[in-house]
Amino acid sequence: MKLYKLNSNSDVKSLFQNLGVTKEGSAILEQKSHLNFIYIKDLKSPAANILKQDALSIGADLAVPKETITCKNPLVDAILIANDKQLKELARKEKVQPFGLKEFAAHLNEFVVSPQDDFHVMGIINTNEDSFFQGSRFSGENALKHIETMIEEGASIIDLGGVSSRPGSLGVSDFEELARVKPIIDLIYEHKLFDKALFSLDSYSPVSLEYALQRGFSIVNDITALANDDVARVAAKYDATVVLMHMQGDPQSMQQEPFYENVLLEVDAFFEERIAKAKSFGIKKIVLDVGIGFGKSLEHNLKLLKHHEHFLHFGYPLLVGASRKSMIDKIIPTPIPERLAGSLALHLKAYEHGATILRVHDVKAHVQALSVLRALNLTI
Repeated sequence: MKLYKLNSNSDVKSLFQNLGVTKEGSAILEQKSHLNFIYIKDLKSPAANILKQDALSIGADLAVPKETITCKNPLVDAILIANDKQLKELARKEKVQPFGLKEFAAHLNEFVVSPQDDFHVMGIINTNEDSFFQGSRFSGENALKHIETMIEEGASIIDLGGVSSRPGSLGVSDFEELARVKPIIDLIYEHKLFDKALFSLDSYSPVSLEYALQRGFSIVNDITALANDDVARVAAKYDATVVLMHMQGDPQSMQQEPFYENVLLEVDAFFEERIAKAKSFGIKKIVLDVGIGFGKSLEHNLKLLKHHEHFLHFGYPLLVGASRKSMIDKIIPTPIPERLAGSLALHLKAYEHGATILRVHDVKAHVQALSVLRALNLTI
């Protein structure tokens, strides 16, 4: 007899299939193979004691402060450690329990999710002269050639922007933004490139967005997450996919000492509010973006990427755009032209933690790296 340890990211479905496990057995085992660590904030002490016992009774566990058993403090934080099957069982058990556990049960099932194996690379192209990375700036026929190159390299989405949103940048009028993006939109439409890839406009101008959506674009990438009702109306009118991004403040002020009590919970609450707004306008297709570098310190950015899987509970695709951003420079001083390696590291980790859309400057390198990682994950 010989033993060898498998990686926790292994494709367990294929493993069970190769072993000859029945479909029914495989479905049960898959739920047991994924371990969840769920942080619970401000749990009533009596509820913590009940939940601890219920978790232990089914093979899960709850990490709690040592004084919890005496209910010394009215509220405690706790960490639930359970596989998917145990989460479902706990959700069933806590439905009949007091001290707020009924509400807890209602949310618990949201965390039983299956991250997608596939990925989409979103290539960045800018028509403005003040975007932070010079290598993303193109105009006229050069822009068209660059878009075609990115598609050939494997980009399934192209994100066009006409206004910089880097820290300290200033906005422009709707008229000025449309003047910048219109020539590129017209070229894309003329050459029917939307038959080869999906096109997104990085904008919160209803004027520019309507023009783009009339001409083959299908994604609204709004860094203000539908702050403008007119953007929501335009997106709904054309049944567009909307990227809801979190930003604290605005581009002019967002990096002036950003502060959060709990960045995960505050971004989560923001998404809940903006998803509700999107739905109220009839928007059905939603993507979530935690907004790396938009009103966040290095610690905030790292925490959002480390625990990115949390946001899968909303049931929508997750987008991450950390390409060549200053957080890399804060970890190890690196000029913008030399930040490809750092970008790849951040995006590969984001993919492992649930992001399926990566917004990048360097399409070819990302497609190669993600393809290799995906092959590793799918290897039995």
